[in-house]
Amino acid sequence: MLLWIVLAALTAAVAAVLILSLARGARSAGADRAGEIAVYRDQLKELERDRAQGLIDAEQAEYARAEIGRRLLAAADAANEASQGAGPRKIGYPAMVVTVVPPAIGLCLYLLLGNPGMPDQPLEARLANPGNNIALLVAKAERHLAQNPNDGAGWDLLAPIYFRSMRLGDAEMAYRNAIRILGTNPARLAGLGETLVAANDGIVTEDARLAFEEAAKLDPTNPRPRFYVGLSHEQAGRRAEALAAFEAIAKESPADAPWMELVNQHITKNGGTAVAGKNAPQTASPEKALGNPSQEDVAAAANLNQGDRQAMIRGMVDGLAARLKEDPDNLEGWLRLVRSYSVLGERDKAQEALKSGLKQFPSSGELVALANEIGLAVEGTMQ
Repeated sequence: MLLWIVLAALTAAVAAVLILSLARGARSAGADRAGEIAVYRDQLKELERDRAQGLIDAEQAEYARAEIGRRLLAAADAANEASQGAGPRKIGYPAMVVTVVPPAIGLCLYLLLGNPGMPDQPLEARLANPGNNIALLVAKAERHLAQNPNDGAGWDLLAPIYFRSMRLGDAEMAYRNAIRILGTNPARLAGLGETLVAANDGIVTEDARLAFEEAAKLDPTNPRPRFYVGLSHEQAGRRAEALAAFEAIAKESPADAPWMELVNQHITKNGGTAVAGKNAPQTASPEKALGNPSQEDVAAAANLNQGDRQAMIRGMVDGLAARLKEDPDNLEGWLRLVRSYSVLGERDKAQEALKSGLKQFPSSGELVALANEIGLAVEGTMQ
């Protein structure tokens, strides 16, 4: 209550200063004009002295006297008007209204609608009941952890949220704190590894590789950390080890597993032959299992001229793009679409496909690695 009283008093003081300034304005103008008139009179006297001493001829003196006289009369008229308008009674109503009315209206509205009892820190109330506001939930958790830094469950909760928000430095800190306090498990180790990969533009660093290897030991059935281990071998130029790692994943994975296409791409890249996966139907070729062109499609394309072949490829790429619009939850499809546009020389479409893929899979180190491989920009795409 005291605050608004002080503010009202300050407002009244400012209004009073403005009113007094307006009241003195006419008198100040009159004083200025009086000084100007004195200057012109002095100029007339000097002109007469110069004429008497022969410093200026009669004709020039008459012209100068006429000009000075004109200015003297104008100043005298202005001074007369200012003196007649001087005094508080001549302050215009618009000036009074602009100076006084807004503060008065503001004060009345505050007295009518204001709430002097409102808490000084409304953020406290919002944090106490954040509802479904993720930003407030994160802020509440961060405040709790600042007061309880050894709460491993809190760090474990925040780490994946930081990662999905691409706050990679905070995510790494949270994962490391959770591991330090709660110990290792496959999810924490894999999360730490993926954070390090994303922070290094798709490169599997030594710390990331060690995290993935330990995660794979704790959960050998999870192909994700094993894939990153194979990727680290590939990036280091150890093609035989990379091929063995990718082939092991493919042989142990169902034929219709969503990661099979990506794994087979790396198998082929490292000199191997695509694997159909376990329990794959014998009648289905590996190409069909992956959704790639069959041998018959390749043979038919070989018999086409350049224009028809290009049209066939364009149709396949457009069909893939249409399928991803209907079913965007397909990481391998986004990888193939980005690479296809790059091969066709359509970098703008490749960049747009990369952006859409990272929007659907913000934690995908595979997409980041592919972007670095073909020279697409990743910075800013994952925001």
